[in-house]
Amino acid sequence: MTTPSHPLVARAQRLADDLLAPQAAAVDRTEVPVGHIEAIKRSGLLGLGAPEEYGGSAAPAAVARATAEILAGACCSTWFVQTQHHTPVATLVKGEAPVRERLLGPMARGELLSGVAYAHLRAHPRTPVRVERARGGWRFEGTVPWYTGWGLNDVMLLAGITDGGEALFAFTEAREQPGLRPSPPMRLAALTAARTVSLELDGLWLPEEAVALRKPYEQWAAEDRPKTVAASPAVFGVTEAALGLLDDDVAGPLRARLSGIRDRAYALADEAAPHQHLDERLTLRLRSYEVMRAATTAAVVSGGGRSMALDGTAQRLAREALFLLVQGQTAESRRAHLDALAS
Repeated sequence: MTTPSHPLVARAQRLADDLLAPQAAAVDRTEVPVGHIEAIKRSGLLGLGAPEEYGGSAAPAAVARATAEILAGACCSTWFVQTQHHTPVATLVKGEAPVRERLLGPMARGELLSGVAYAHLRAHPRTPVRVERARGGWRFEGTVPWYTGWGLNDVMLLAGITDGGEALFAFTEAREQPGLRPSPPMRLAALTAARTVSLELDGLWLPEEAVALRKPYEQWAAEDRPKTVAASPAVFGVTEAALGLLDDDVAGPLRARLSGIRDRAYALADEAAPHQHLDERLTLRLRSYEVMRAATTAAVVSGGGRSMALDGTAQRLAREALFLLVQGQTAESRRAHLDALAS
């Protein structure tokens, strides 16, 4: 990848080299520390896509992709916590005025970190979280199956489906409160460090001014689909990290395959409309998984028995790769991936 020349890319690389990568093995066995998040907040990376008038950088998409690759390759758990923040920022930019004016500045400047609780919307027609009118605001009922960054996030963007079939997104504090109860932290095969819980919603009430977005579910789903078929920069970042553990004769062919996939995926992201070439984008996503799987497996094989040590980089990258296979997964992407594996 030709890395864009931008101050935020340089800051991400310094964070990766000086803090994230040296501590990645220890973080993997414990949890993302508050110090990592404070460093991310100070770096300006949380505002990379936010408007300048709110304290952000309004950085090009290429910069966002480059920083994501760097952070994910250095410490995937830390990347995963902070990457949640960018969807709430983008939602606020286009969202309702009261909550935008209250939160966008602090979030763009890195004073607040936001998590997301909306992936369950992709399970439609199932509605794990339901929303209904109550006392001049909205009441949330149901279960958020996955919420990452508990104990690190300041606020969360919570979504559910209304009785009228709308997707409704609202902000609340990321803490236990009446109507919101977290589960114990989940123990996962990878990224346990990212502090993931489920959330039980039992009459959580939020005022109207907390609402950032309301739109018919079908419209939201159509706008969301391009995100779920695009290749992830994190996949490229973890793959690059694995290739760095290999000799050139093994890494070279894999790196060439990776570069071709990444170049085309990013060209489509920059040059085509969001709803164009969806089948090709999904194909590139699946091909990126193939190279990631090959690179991380090769890193384990190359390391031999040492790869099985809990502080070994190769086995950590291989487990992170497993996580990335299902991160952002939908029924469509799962079916396409299974079909590709069976062919």
